[in-house]
Amino acid sequence: MSYYIAPRFLDKLSIHITKNYLNLPNVKVPLLLGIHGRKGEGKSFQCDLVFEQMGIEAVYMSAGELESPDAGDPARLVRLRYIEAGELVKVRGKMAVLIINDIDAGMGRVDQFTQYTVNTQLIHGTLMNIADNPTNVQLPGSYNTDPTQRIPIIVTGNDLATLYAPLVRDGRMDKFYWEPDRADRIGIVSGIFEVDQVAHRDIEKLVDTFPEQAIDFYGALRSRLYDEQIQQLIQEVGVNRISQRVVNSKQAPPEFRKPDFSLPHLIEVGQALVREQKRLQELRLVEEYNQTIGNRGLGEINMVAHRSEPTQPPTNSSPKPAAPPTNRTPTASYNGQSSGTRLSPELVSQVNQILGQGLRLGIEYVDERRFRMNSWNCYGMFQDDGAGALSALEACLGEHEANYVRLVGINFSDRRRVVETIVHRPMGKAAH
Repeated sequence: MSYYIAPRFLDKLSIHITKNYLNLPNVKVPLLLGIHGRKGEGKSFQCDLVFEQMGIEAVYMSAGELESPDAGDPARLVRLRYIEAGELVKVRGKMAVLIINDIDAGMGRVDQFTQYTVNTQLIHGTLMNIADNPTNVQLPGSYNTDPTQRIPIIVTGNDLATLYAPLVRDGRMDKFYWEPDRADRIGIVSGIFEVDQVAHRDIEKLVDTFPEQAIDFYGALRSRLYDEQIQQLIQEVGVNRISQRVVNSKQAPPEFRKPDFSLPHLIEVGQALVREQKRLQELRLVEEYNQTIGNRGLGEINMVAHRSEPTQPPTNSSPKPAAPPTNRTPTASYNGQSSGTRLSPELVSQVNQILGQGLRLGIEYVDERRFRMNSWNCYGMFQDDGAGALSALEACLGEHEANYVRLVGINFSDRRRVVETIVHRPMGKAAH
């Protein structure tokens, strides 16, 4: 099976890799190439095809290797893989690259629930250091005076904007947004169905029928065509004996006839896949899950406050005179719910204004050191719960008097932050 390599993709990778192996006078060549784009568009697979065509040795890393219970291990692994790629150049006499797939999944700040660890900081720092000094990469505890072989680094991801900004700046990382056009899609899908001898005009109509689908959609579509025959095999053999028939069986492997690759059948199966996608998007169970996590802290606060209130048994004595009024002024909150708080009217107004716009309200805090890194912690998330939001904000301000506290308004549909307001600063600084 011959696969299609998009010309734009081939040009970008071949130029970047070759340029890193050339000694260009007075030219600073970025060591990293960041390939980003929508999920399922074949970024990693296209890289593999380019490496194979150019005869390049590739050393792979994944996002799962960028975290460890031991601080410093992932950063050391990055350096080790970089040095290993350099040894391949010397031993095999051909180009080599270090490729890190889905880097934003292991190092990116996706949302306020993403934990920012020491390893995340160390890996960012390590990649920045390698990009600035590609011929002087050392392992911890040792120092080699011989120059290190310069190795281009390719990183793939969906959103490289979630990475540390100094890492992706020009001069360190060259960026390439991969969005296959219609000609690329037709070429790639033709390669997927090449052995099935699907007519080129049918491929064009299939791509035009599902123009918004990613490349992996068509691979999943081709795989789905064999489900009927596999179901028939399971029924013939029996569910309780299918394992012995398929794994370590003395019988010949099962044979499958060619499925129906006609255009109407391909469109029918494709529409079934689209319906499953829409059902997944409409359920949005993660929204409900994150809402539960965000409100969990508030529930614990309310439980502690409830337990701390003294309870007095009823007596037959005459009622005590009313207590004198305090400075605590009851204020109205969102949706008309009353909430007695010590918050200023301005803060209450900001909370009501964010919730009144249909936004999700987030309360975040950070200490002085992490404030400079813009690494905030989430205190709670609220949707249409003004009383809960005001209670949580009051508790957060009381617990974090020495920290920064801010309110965040998040658009529910696209999770975009439209409001970020600091409402408390340490050391008595005015909030603005």
